[in-house]
Amino acid sequence: MARINLLPWREEQRKEQTKQFIVLLSISALLTLALIVLVHVNISKTIGHQNYRNNILQTEINKLEAQLKEIKGLEETKEKLLSRMDVIQSLQQKRPQIVHVFDEIVRTVPEGIYLTAIKQAGNLFTITGVAESNGRVSAYMRNIDASEWLKSPKLKVIETKRKDGRGNEFVIEMQQTAPKTAEDDDQ
Repeated sequence: MARINLLPWREEQRKEQTKQFIVLLSISALLTLALIVLVHVNISKTIGHQNYRNNILQTEINKLEAQLKEIKGLEETKEKLLSRMDVIQSLQQKRPQIVHVFDEIVRTVPEGIYLTAIKQAGNLFTITGVAESNGRVSAYMRNIDASEWLKSPKLKVIETKRKDGRGNEFVIEMQQTAPKTAEDDDQ
């Protein structure tokens, strides 16, 4: 007798295909999940490495900023020292000038004039004295005007103190200056 399989073979085939589909779907889902985890781990590792590099860069930037602040402080100190050096150099250059100024004051005083007081405020000199006549005061002012170390004489006061009219007290203001040198001409 012939054997006839009455079982629905198509239904079994469908079940087998469905089972294979589910297995393949599960395997592909697991592979996709593994791929996603691998990509996530790789991206996390890259982000961590970049954060590490950023931290190193930030540390170096902070060090450089500290060095820049120190450099600025040193530049300010340098500027202060340079200005002090300029003041000292200026004072050193002016030291012999007062000798020249007093020498010029002595050279410009004509006969018949006696100086009683000399005051200095910066470059301004105030000279008080007694003259035998007004003409001698005028001669003194002309001598000051012709001087290399003194300039701009201004007569502030002239008055007669003696009864015979021969003693005139006067006050003259003048500026101190320095003659031009070869170094000044070069600049």
